[in-house]
Amino acid sequence: MEHCKVYQSHVLFPEDRRLIIEGPVPPEQLSELTMHPDLKAFRRPAEQHEALVEIAGLPEGRIIITRDRDMIVGYVTFHHPDEQERWSEGNMEDLIELGAIEVAKDYRSLGLGQRMIKTAFEEGQMEHYIVFTTEYYWHWDLKGSGLNVWDYRKMMERLMKVVDMEWYATDDPEICSHPANCLMVRIGRHVPLSSQEQFDRIRFRQRFMY
Repeated sequence: MEHCKVYQSHVLFPEDRRLIIEGPVPPEQLSELTMHPDLKAFRRPAEQHEALVEIAGLPEGRIIITRDRDMIVGYVTFHHPDEQERWSEGNMEDLIELGAIEVAKDYRSLGLGQRMIKTAFEEGQMEHYIVFTTEYYWHWDLKGSGLNVWDYRKMMERLMKVVDMEWYATDDPEICSHPANCLMVRIGRHVPLSSQEQFDRIRFRQRFMY
């Protein structure tokens, strides 16, 4: 399938700052920007920057960023699921993972996470996809946020619900390994029933147990 990417841009002026939320950002533009040093939840900032550029160059890859002038202070990634994970089993062209979301500490509490996710879904560009995210508590910044694991999960659920993502059941061992972990999914309006059924088969390997 052809992956339609519709560029969107918004300007915010919080606390005398001028922030630009935009995307999907092409790899050429991303490579010219710098990463805020606090963006290190998944890997070192320079390595994460390289990963963002690589994802942006994928046919289905989408990077939504918040930047303060030429510095990336927040980002959200969308791409096909990793080949090592069960979600890639069906080789589904219309299954997209919301992989990572991160905002530099000095820019939190401005609603940037919500705004970046909403930007990715504007102009109906995600209506042909099943978009999912896997939330694992060991990826959460519990220390930096001051939240306990349950309050952090509630925060993540509220964040994903801004684009109508919903909690879905699964027998995936990693998600089932802790009750705070969860799978959240949004099925676009134009996703065929055959893709929805295929996704259900991936969600439940041990179907007879449910």
